[in-house]
Amino acid sequence: MLEKLPDAVGHALRDRRAGLDKTLFSRLPLAAGQGAIQVKSLAFEDHAPLPARCTADGAGTSPPLQWTGVPGAAESVVLIVEDADAPTPAPLVHAIAANLPPGDGALPEGALDKGSDAGADVDLGRNSLLATGWLPPDPPPGHGPHRYVFQLFALGAGPALGGTPGRDAVMHAVQERGLASGCLVGTYERHDTTVRTDDAATVPVGTVSGAAS
Repeated sequence: MLEKLPDAVGHALRDRRAGLDKTLFSRLPLAAGQGAIQVKSLAFEDHAPLPARCTADGAGTSPPLQWTGVPGAAESVVLIVEDADAPTPAPLVHAIAANLPPGDGALPEGALDKGSDAGADVDLGRNSLLATGWLPPDPPPGHGPHRYVFQLFALGAGPALGGTPGRDAVMHAVQERGLASGCLVGTYERHDTTVRTDDAATVPVGTVSGAAS
């Protein structure tokens, strides 16, 4: 959808970003512990581009994830994915998966997609569009690289996150009973939709390049 915005909009907002410091991983000291969870993906390396198939420029399916290092005292795990570079006061939420089983685990590709067979047993929360499931990266052209932060939190004893929890519900649960955390960053970028030739004429770019979002 945002690929249709003029490049000038992306350039005008280029310095307006929520910031990594506003993601839950950076904001929340864990009251109950400071364990480290290792989060990985078979689809991309940490701080490397997300594949186009996982974005609004492709099929828009969520990437596979796996994690280790969840402490034995954990009773559940919650995942939240935020865009740290959205031109908004707070990061945009792209997905929430609540009440994941404790211990080492994984989510297959597409598990965060609403209605996907791969995620039939996943309790999906609300993204920033107030819909459930994966919100594919869709940055404005010319806005620069966006960092999508896949944050995993191990939670101690307490009630399950009911309904379709949003960012505030996840934040409160982590504040009250967070035991450990970990994150993985994937990037994506839409470059300008026009390029300038030697004679200063502009020509449209036929494809969108993925590098950071």
